[in-house]
Amino acid sequence: MKFSLVNGERQEAAKGLSGICIGCSQPMIPKCGSIKIWHWAHKGARTCDPWWENETEWHRNWKSRYPVEWQEVVHHSESGEKHIADIKTNLGWVVEIQHSYLDPSERKSREDFYKKLIWVVDGKRRKRDYQKFIDAINYGGVVSDAPLFIRKLNSHDCALVGDWADSDVPVFFDFGDRIRSGESEIEVVWWLLPKDSSGKRNYIMLESKLGLVQRLRDDVARVQEFEAILNEFATLVRVREELELKRQTILERRRNRFLL
Repeated sequence: MKFSLVNGERQEAAKGLSGICIGCSQPMIPKCGSIKIWHWAHKGARTCDPWWENETEWHRNWKSRYPVEWQEVVHHSESGEKHIADIKTNLGWVVEIQHSYLDPSERKSREDFYKKLIWVVDGKRRKRDYQKFIDAINYGGVVSDAPLFIRKLNSHDCALVGDWADSDVPVFFDFGDRIRSGESEIEVVWWLLPKDSSGKRNYIMLESKLGLVQRLRDDVARVQEFEAILNEFATLVRVREELELKRQTILERRRNRFLL
């Protein structure tokens, strides 16, 4: 974990300190070696939250984009169950930063538990995923180039999309991509859009990392805008499919007339 309570205050791991776990109130010791990132660990081989995974620099980089007070927050359900969210905003959104493979049943459990959840997924965990993902975009269809870059995926051979296609919450893939904007470069992620009429998530949109972070800032209007976008995307997907169906129908009629 990044934080532990030291004299009642949240503090990052450092040599010579001792702390208390924010989740279970048990003793924590700092791990400050030269190989893994500095972190806190429970005394003995125990973990108080079964959903917790060992962190990488990638995890920490994402956490550091949000206010410290939003990082590693204990979330309680009405039943009394509790887990430590990677990020929890003041307005109730939770961001889970996921590197390792996640069993679908556990993913569903987390989505049911947190309700207002966003996944940020490490797209570089498996070497083959990036090229398969790019192929899914290239062999798919163009929905929009501006102002939003949206594509329909041909994702039957993309394991990464398949891993997350049944999720019911926002999913963002991070491949470490950057795009040129004027004289500077912008860090971007790929937003797997809501399910279409087939029940699958076949559409993807480019989003800046800064844009994703700012959507959840402590601003009611901005968060409401984000929630509205989620609903509007579902409408966009439906309208696009209806137009495509009409186009295919017209083409089929023309073919039939030609054959006659």
